[in-house]
Amino acid sequence: MDAASEARFTPEPSRLDSQYRAVRRKSLELVEPLSDADATVQSMPDASPAKWHLAHTSWFFETMVLQPYLHGYRVFDVRYNYLFNSYYDSVGARQPRPQRGVLTRPTLDVVRAYRAHVDDGIAALLRAGSAARALELIELGCHHEQQHQELLLTDILHLFAQNPLQPAYKAPEPLPTQAASGAAPQFLRFDGGIVEIGHDRRGFAFDSEGPRHRVLLEPFALADRLVTNREWMDFIDDGAYRNPLLWLSDGWARVQAQAWTMPLYWQHGEDGYRSMSLRGAQAVDPAAPVTHISAYEADAYARWAGKRLPGEAEWEHAADGIAISGNFADSGRLRPKPVGPGSGLQQMFGDVWEWTRSPFAPYPRFKPAAGAVGEYNGKFMSGQLVLRGGSCVTPAGHIRASYRNFFPPEARWQFSGLRLAEDL
Repeated sequence: MDAASEARFTPEPSRLDSQYRAVRRKSLELVEPLSDADATVQSMPDASPAKWHLAHTSWFFETMVLQPYLHGYRVFDVRYNYLFNSYYDSVGARQPRPQRGVLTRPTLDVVRAYRAHVDDGIAALLRAGSAARALELIELGCHHEQQHQELLLTDILHLFAQNPLQPAYKAPEPLPTQAASGAAPQFLRFDGGIVEIGHDRRGFAFDSEGPRHRVLLEPFALADRLVTNREWMDFIDDGAYRNPLLWLSDGWARVQAQAWTMPLYWQHGEDGYRSMSLRGAQAVDPAAPVTHISAYEADAYARWAGKRLPGEAEWEHAADGIAISGNFADSGRLRPKPVGPGSGLQQMFGDVWEWTRSPFAPYPRFKPAAGAVGEYNGKFMSGQLVLRGGSCVTPAGHIRASYRNFFPPEARWQFSGLRLAEDL
């Protein structure tokens, strides 16, 4: 999920100082409900301990900003370059990703001290007057940390879902469920033609969002809302998880090998469907968007419904001009919410990341950034699919219509859902 920014503009130091402080403070707030044990355990190789997220984001600022740009900076602990490097081969060897959970030391308190040490360094750098490139990297680091804030929440949910006690990250306030309307989604028509997509270079963006370029779209239609849990229950009841004709070959192999029968975290009992959430186990809301599904499941559902997944260029073209507001992490809900009244495209931002059928590949004229930050995106442009729109655990202000999230098609632990599309 990491990404890097091209040098497009130089952020203003005082604004950047406020942004940096707010982002760093938010990360510490996210771990407040956690014990040291909660923050240390790793539930699967794709997830990371909360403590590791806190330390890695500090390592980023220390390695990419403070060491090259703050004269006389003293590294907090030289061993942390091994412990908290994520995948930067050019920086050095690192702790194997599946073994991050064995790092019982440093303790959570020591990690907090590490963060304070790095924060002091960044403050000194900003006071001293920083080079333009240093300011750009600090802003990149802020957005990088916001990505890890979202990952921290998704990883904690996965961890707590493995515990038979089903602990709640936040107070388990049961959210009221409501009956799904039963009305079929409406499909909004788009004429297609030559359109421009990609970031317009006004404000921050990761390098994979550009360069802005033209694409040719055939006429298409996009559903006005996301697929709901009620609709997914119909998909299950129709035996879709047992029907190989609906699935891509790799997806059917996953269904069989991992015994998929419903979305991740769902359970079915006498009282219906329930799912694990950041507020503990709760009843599945039939009217809310389905989430925690893989791209394989999304594709199978679209085929079952006689539709398809949208391409990312279709999604971005449709989202152009829509206000970026929605159910993000800052709402405190931490679960998707039912679609509200309105017309046009609903819930394009927030609630759930929307799978597209587009591979995460470079745009025309894309070039990785120079230096270690060039390892952010380009090296991952293989075997991944693009998701759009953000989710209920995405920090507000972190999303754009051009934002390209990416995961392998089998990933389910993210807050990922789908919106249908069709050809005209």
